[in-house]
Amino acid sequence: MFHLKENNTTIKTEITAGMTTFLTMAYIVIVNPVILGAAGVPFDQVFLATIIAAAIGTLWMALAANYPIAIAPGMGLNAYFTSMVLGSDGAIDYVTAFAAVFVAGLIFVLLSLTSMRKVLIEAIPENLKHAITAGIGLFIAFIGMRLSGLIVANEANLVGLGDLTSPPVALTLLGLLITVIFMSLNIHGGIFYGMIVTGIVAFFTGQLKFEGGLMQWPSLPEGILIWNPIEALQLVIEFGLYGVVFSFLLVTLFDTTGTMIGVAKQAGLMKGNKMPRMRQALLADSVAATAGAMVGTSPTSAYVESSAGVAAGGRTGLTSLTVAILFIIAAFFGPLVGALSNVAAITAPALIIVGSLMIGAVKHIEWEKFDEAFPAFLIVLAMPLTSSIATGIAFGFISYPLMKVFKGKGKSVHPILYIFAVLFVIQLLIAPH
Repeated sequence: MFHLKENNTTIKTEITAGMTTFLTMAYIVIVNPVILGAAGVPFDQVFLATIIAAAIGTLWMALAANYPIAIAPGMGLNAYFTSMVLGSDGAIDYVTAFAAVFVAGLIFVLLSLTSMRKVLIEAIPENLKHAITAGIGLFIAFIGMRLSGLIVANEANLVGLGDLTSPPVALTLLGLLITVIFMSLNIHGGIFYGMIVTGIVAFFTGQLKFEGGLMQWPSLPEGILIWNPIEALQLVIEFGLYGVVFSFLLVTLFDTTGTMIGVAKQAGLMKGNKMPRMRQALLADSVAATAGAMVGTSPTSAYVESSAGVAAGGRTGLTSLTVAILFIIAAFFGPLVGALSNVAAITAPALIIVGSLMIGAVKHIEWEKFDEAFPAFLIVLAMPLTSSIATGIAFGFISYPLMKVFKGKGKSVHPILYIFAVLFVIQLLIAPH
């Protein structure tokens, strides 16, 4: 079924690769409930929804696309989801926000079935794509520092350094040091192992307590949150969440496509410049995003951590099938994950390090070309400072065509980008955001 011989691999190699990929991305099961919990979503709901979305997307990738690529709720998009709910001052609840994710997922399904996906990807300048990745990285790292107390509110400068002698901050710094050492030694699953070691230290210092056991039967306390496309669309229209839907769609589109192509190249699975079964692979992500929104998690993405499994020899869907099975097993360890996620020092280092990995995209930006660099700079700067991925994208997509027009290069800009610019201006000035 997985064409193991064709791909020069074995069952043992594929299962080992799957376990490697799972260990490198297992942090999302702990981190995602922490981030979405700030928006009021119950822990048990997010925990199981994260696993449901990851299992559905990764199983689809395994059985329909036969790629060693894992799917799970994306970092950055979960932070954006929470900032959108908190930034609305009570106007938007998390169910309404999930409606926007649901609509974005359905649109992504349609785009994955048509050639519009290719048109959209080609319309956006490469420099802006790199800037979006880098900006999200800074945003995530900032959240990690804020959650742990490394950065605190400051009346004079808005933010300032926290108390480094407090137990939570000291544990965060220790956890960061341990994880950085693992990463420096190129240990697969370094982030996950760093969290485990930090958790052990937290347990012996009294910061981590297990009060409800380690295992329990998984449950969705609030059931299915959103399922009716018409009702979801009505909520999007009522609260003017067009920019939100667009941002979810845009980031997911670029992030997923870029990651899939990158991992496929690493695995030697590209045919020339084309990725076979690309439609099935994109459907894995879009279907997972839609299903995840229904039960309570932010948009999914293909995980770049899949490259760890490829490095371990993974070449087929058997690798991702192994990942999906391990996610399903993890569903029975809710109390353990809940205890770990209650200690910010355990999850914060993961956020900071993932942010550092994503900021590396700035090296691909053409800084010597001011009309390309400045819009990219606005995106990178605005995302962490406004706590909004959508606002960062808006600044970049408005300034880019303007600068090209002033420089006499207006014709080099894809017409779709002008449409995006107008929509973002309306979103920033008129619609609530």
